[in-house]
Amino acid sequence: MPTEAAFTSRLRSAAVAARVGAVLGVCFAVCFLTGLVSHWAQLPRPAVPFPTSPAWGYRVTQGLHVISGIACVPLLLVKLWSVQPRLLRPVPRGTRRRLLEVAERGSIGVLVAAAIFQLATGLANAARWYPWQDFSFRTTHFAVAWVAIGALVLHVAVKLPVIRAALGADVDDTALDRPTATRADALSRRGLLRTTWAAAGVAVLATAGSSVPWLRDVSVLGVRSGDGPQGVPINTSAERAGVRAAASDPAYRLEVVHGERTVLLTRADLAALPQRTETLPIACVEGWSASGTWGGVRLRDVLDLVDAPRRPHVVVTSLQESGPYRRTELPGNFADDDRTLLALELSGEPLTLDHGAPTRLIAPNRPGVLQTKWVTRLEVRA
Repeated sequence: MPTEAAFTSRLRSAAVAARVGAVLGVCFAVCFLTGLVSHWAQLPRPAVPFPTSPAWGYRVTQGLHVISGIACVPLLLVKLWSVQPRLLRPVPRGTRRRLLEVAERGSIGVLVAAAIFQLATGLANAARWYPWQDFSFRTTHFAVAWVAIGALVLHVAVKLPVIRAALGADVDDTALDRPTATRADALSRRGLLRTTWAAAGVAVLATAGSSVPWLRDVSVLGVRSGDGPQGVPINTSAERAGVRAAASDPAYRLEVVHGERTVLLTRADLAALPQRTETLPIACVEGWSASGTWGGVRLRDVLDLVDAPRRPHVVVTSLQESGPYRRTELPGNFADDDRTLLALELSGEPLTLDHGAPTRLIAPNRPGVLQTKWVTRLEVRA
């Protein structure tokens, strides 16, 4: 097994580790905070209602979440490389020092494991690749995020004196070098840092076009190009959802229920109601987003047909027979927002089956997975 003495590169130093760690910490913080926003947006009945404005809010926060997570990948690799020799030091003698060293390395192990898990599963989710079967991505990702941020805060608190000294020193200062760091390198420490920032920047540019439209020409690794039928990409097709026959059936009716009162509406009935047009984004948890011009009837107008109260809690059911988002819950502030539609059109054309025909929900500042397609039932609950 290699020891600390086997790593002789002078590129590894406290000054390098502290600078990369500081930027990595900022990216982790952004990723964590925007992840909290995403979790809040998906709660069916949050104690504090998720806002409906600005309409593009979730698009920005989820885009930042994925972009900052991707930037973390090269930063974490360089950070781990720079501190690797310190993790191989012999455990010091003395009970107290030994316990402190074991506790410190244990917290670092938890931090590294949690960080790798978060980045690996996050990237897999962004690519819509789900190799796991035994756990919910959203629930697990949220739980491990708290483990990662807790371990990070503990690590910074323990290492704060060292971090402050390293950040205050010149990056090329040899005073903080490890005793075994003897080999001169062709690449300077400043060059290593510039390469690290460039790698993080390239990773962001290569993927950010999924969230930032004007970067799409250079984002060769983006999970979505922004193209799609009627100008909006599609995650789940009608064929894949198993709804093609039911959604095309002339006998389709939208069931609207409030207590003992029920109204059945055909697509023609919906089209006969007052129509509105709204430009709203579809912002997906995978980080991609696209704006669309949607035409349809206000959800509030449909709810008025069954005398629904103001700020009703609405359960929205899809024609899909299975899936975690077959049934979603729409809080009252979204149900009453004038921009929330049962869409019948997209880009001035009738909604296609893959986009949710006969009708789909579209609301401002709402995760794409909750913009239910192929709506078949609206139930107003207290």
